[in-house]
Amino acid sequence: MATSVSDFIIDRLIEWGLHQWYGYPGDGIGGFDGAMGRAQRDGKDFRYVRPTHEEEAAFMATAHAKFTGDVGVCISTSGPGAIHLMNGLYDAKGDNAPVVAIVGQQARVSLGTEFQQEINLERMFADAAVFVQPVATPMHAQLVLDKAVRMAKAYRGPAVVVLPADIQTMDMEEPTVDHFVSRSGIGFAEDRLRPDDDALARAAQVLNDGEKVAMLVGQGAIGATDEVLAVADRLGAGVITTLLGKQVVPGDVPYHTQQLGLLGSRPSYDMIQKCDTLLMVGTNYPYGEFMPPTGQARAVQIDLSPRHFGIRYPTEVNLWGDALTTLAALVPHLDQHNTEWQQKIASQQQDWTKENTRVAETEADPINPRGVYVSLNKKLPDNAIITADAGSTADWYGFHIELGRNQMGNLSGRMASMLAAMPYAIAGKFAHPERPVVCTIGDGAFQTLGMNGMLTVKRHWKEWASPSFIVLIINNGDLNQVSWEMREAGDPRWDTAQMVEPMDYAGYAQMLGLKGIRVERPDDIGPAFDEAFGADRPVILDVRCDRNTPPLPAHIAVAQAQGLAESLLSGDPEMGRVVNQSSRAAAARLFARMGLTNDD
Repeated sequence: MATSVSDFIIDRLIEWGLHQWYGYPGDGIGGFDGAMGRAQRDGKDFRYVRPTHEEEAAFMATAHAKFTGDVGVCISTSGPGAIHLMNGLYDAKGDNAPVVAIVGQQARVSLGTEFQQEINLERMFADAAVFVQPVATPMHAQLVLDKAVRMAKAYRGPAVVVLPADIQTMDMEEPTVDHFVSRSGIGFAEDRLRPDDDALARAAQVLNDGEKVAMLVGQGAIGATDEVLAVADRLGAGVITTLLGKQVVPGDVPYHTQQLGLLGSRPSYDMIQKCDTLLMVGTNYPYGEFMPPTGQARAVQIDLSPRHFGIRYPTEVNLWGDALTTLAALVPHLDQHNTEWQQKIASQQQDWTKENTRVAETEADPINPRGVYVSLNKKLPDNAIITADAGSTADWYGFHIELGRNQMGNLSGRMASMLAAMPYAIAGKFAHPERPVVCTIGDGAFQTLGMNGMLTVKRHWKEWASPSFIVLIINNGDLNQVSWEMREAGDPRWDTAQMVEPMDYAGYAQMLGLKGIRVERPDDIGPAFDEAFGADRPVILDVRCDRNTPPLPAHIAVAQAQGLAESLLSGDPEMGRVVNQSSRAAAARLFARMGLTNDD
């Protein structure tokens, strides 16, 4: 039997070492679907997982790239199926994740005729992707597929192969040695890059001259934990990690002040505002208002993407290279600094942790969500993977989760897309089936598409080496983050838009043959986590939380405070409870700073 173009692409993806694919079928990709069925029956080395929606497939491919460092793969039909991929592919673009999308299209002869489900895929994907190319002929398939994989990896973003329906089933043709014909092969470029010695020396001079060095470390430094710590120890620096880079520096490193900004700590804010030198490593942190005042600090930046240099803060030296190799090469050029600045930061972080825990212990109706995350942080197994959704779960993840050296955590970063926590968690479990996985998600995001993801869990969980998969639902009946954003903007909370329909989430788990646990009392949180981590199947942990627990940032802006006050005075239906909970949180912070305990 002749090899079709689809057969060739399947074999070529495997040859590239890409064995985990996520997709959803349809007639626009039908020839490729049929070829995958044949390949599966023939025992070829790949796994195709079909979630309940193309959007989930794209998020899963993005998460796979993040959790493995490999290229993620997603597959969809044409028209509406292709459109559904867009959110996940933009997530890949925003967070620099290499993904290859194989997307169906109508037959070539129909293009431009307004045929059913025909859309201009090249134009649609152009902004999201680093590479978009339709396969024009069978001979063309080799070059398009190879270049897509290589571009995705090299430029760390999504690349799209558009596969017309008629091409999918045609016999594959070996590229000829003719004019216009390109012949390609597999193999990535080496991405262990380091600057030359002159650039390293110039960077070291800036860093050695500093007395108060702050390091801002992002996901580009994943895998370079020892190198980050070696530089920090040599410079006597404090270390801030971004949300996406949270796992780079263990939470028990005393001078690691966790995140910066609205979801960050006060020691991080104070460090940035007082530093005289800033070293940014593998980060494109976007919030300029939390960076040092212009002219205060000299800055050095390390990144694999030159497009990131100097766009967040004026940098004096830019080092083009990967974090691990560049930091290792930089260390010998650095002088040993004293640790007075670093020790002060560590002391401030210790005080902040106590204060944050005090806030998490304040009374709520019925449960303080902060307390849930404090308990989870204590209960997480050493090799756990945790995901967070956009919304208040990201707040609590940022404030209260401190990852260990062998733990992993992630979320939709620059896109901050709702519902990503569930496909991220499922992809994390497929990538590392032996690890326990915890998906932390709000009830609104769970109802959006998260609950559909549980059908994928139901279908596959018995294949995993460990059944430990926990979905922690922060059940507060509210699109909580948006409610607080409305208040900060001066608008009262609006039930018509913000209310989330009540649902028996634990009962839903049981209906699927999984385990459901409902928690309605603070004292039951710890035992519930013990039960969930000890379960012999995936668990939905339905925790009834107080929607009026404020996500107070380390430093609330005057405009935000004024907006909150205006919204409450304008008839916010939760005014009394918001004021009560905000007062409790503020009081807890004050008492913690005064050294008082809960019993005082």
